[in-house]
Amino acid sequence: MLSNSTILITGGTGSFGSFFVPMTLARFNPRKLIIYSRDEMKQWEMAKRFEGDNRVRFFIGDVRDRNRLYRALDGVDFVAHAAATKIVPTAEYNPFECVKTNIDGAMNLIDACIDKKVKRVVALSTDKASSPVNLYGATKLASDKLFVAGNSYAGGHDTRFAVVRYGNVMGSRGSVIPLFLSLKSKGVVPITDKRMTRFMITLEQGVDLVWRAFEDMQGGEIYVKKIPSMKVTDIATAVCPGSVQEVVGIRPGEKLHEQMISAEDALYTYEYPDYYKVLPAIHNWSADPYRIKDGKKVTEGFVYASHTNTEWMSIAELSGWIERHRDKIGTI
Repeated sequence: MLSNSTILITGGTGSFGSFFVPMTLARFNPRKLIIYSRDEMKQWEMAKRFEGDNRVRFFIGDVRDRNRLYRALDGVDFVAHAAATKIVPTAEYNPFECVKTNIDGAMNLIDACIDKKVKRVVALSTDKASSPVNLYGATKLASDKLFVAGNSYAGGHDTRFAVVRYGNVMGSRGSVIPLFLSLKSKGVVPITDKRMTRFMITLEQGVDLVWRAFEDMQGGEIYVKKIPSMKVTDIATAVCPGSVQEVVGIRPGEKLHEQMISAEDALYTYEYPDYYKVLPAIHNWSADPYRIKDGKKVTEGFVYASHTNTEWMSIAELSGWIERHRDKIGTI
């Protein structure tokens, strides 16, 4: 589907874009792949990686700027929406800015994609959008609902919107693994709560889920990747074996356990071999056989949460992953 097409990724210089761009170029050979973001230095650094590849283009712009989006989306077939204010404490202390990017930006993108006749749009979400307790999660829940409803907002246009939702990206900038690595020499690592658990996903798996959504979507679906969980104490042991784990308490807006599908979502959720699909409750779309396909309805009251997950990553598995990717951790 993506071969010989024009693709735009918002927030394309971030962690997701650093994998999505080279993987998509290699697998699909698009006609053009446009990185749309507001940080000129990150674009300059990224451009050096793709020097000589005339398929890769760069466009300075912000999703808050509707007019700039209209210009950037001219002739675009597919959009991956990765732009977001995503650091939980940052959002708690700068709520207006978080709303402008995550909610207003989503509205701008939906309008622009419909008017510019973009074919498919996949928006990246987060486990924090399911039963949110922090502002970041609340804004991403609002964004998810905007993209789902955008399919009816499109009216007679062919533009379709879907969402992918996944958990903690292993080794990404600002995440716990590079934090623990930076403290390894000190012999002490901070633990928010010894009971805390998190979902674990690689960026390659995240890219693969976006590709699947582009291929499978009819419009309005939320795709949830099946991924393992880990206790934060086990993450610390894998990264800093032998270090003292010092409990410092949960930060503002943090959850003890993360959740990607709530009991309320379960009414519209179907299971597939390696992912779940939450169908939209509006317009009776959840009964659409073209959206369900070969999915199996989950049981009533089903919850997909990090502490009740059936799949767990071991300390040895994470240690092995760290050894294989040490040069990239914290840089993506």
